[in-house]
Amino acid sequence: MTIALRHARVRYGPLEALHGVTLVAPGPGLTVLLGRNGSGRTTALRALAGAVALSGGTVVWDGTDVTRLPAYERARRGLCLVPERRAVFGSLTVRENLELAAADLAPALDAYPSLEPLLPRRAGTLSGGEQRMLALSRVLLARARVVLVDEPAQGMSPAVAARTYTLLSGLDACVVLAEQRLPPGLRARAVRTTYVHELRRGAVVFSGEAAELTHETAAARTTSGPRTENRPNPSG
Repeated sequence: MTIALRHARVRYGPLEALHGVTLVAPGPGLTVLLGRNGSGRTTALRALAGAVALSGGTVVWDGTDVTRLPAYERARRGLCLVPERRAVFGSLTVRENLELAAADLAPALDAYPSLEPLLPRRAGTLSGGEQRMLALSRVLLARARVVLVDEPAQGMSPAVAARTYTLLSGLDACVVLAEQRLPPGLRARAVRTTYVHELRRGAVVFSGEAAELTHETAAARTTSGPRTENRPNPSG
């Protein structure tokens, strides 16, 4: 399972947020879209999900062009987007939020035991970190084929954040994260390779393995134009 952008362009009114971006996220495995605020990483994530329309280029999922497929159809086919904000139904209880994904809540509560005493509470009253745990536990219950998450560990303690990245990296899915910086522990994983696409001002300036990021990014930042590598292959 693979999802990719090919020469993708996105406009917000007169401003172009993505300038012909090509990137691929192979699965099962973890891909990180890296960049500062305004780099285009969140827009790229939303473009993969169908939450924003492309003004040019394509979205390809397992070799099929899904550019014109609306977001709800992508969701029906197994794509799950967890946005940075409003990722839970605030007026529903924690239990009701989880039951929208599955009847058996055990996998979610095993992943985040601290949610169990919160089951009767309304999701909108939870802290930011608790809401992230709830949103991500719904992903675990849904068994999605493609998981797109914008800043998954926002508001979490370091220990819970580390557990979150372990859970995400172990999913049998194509997992794409949008992050401002590479999370600790993802640079060199023994079981699966973590891929990184770094974006700056709506363009990809680095594509490769997380373990190479330090050296390759330094080289890219000393050049005048974007630098990309030939792996992984977007046509894959």
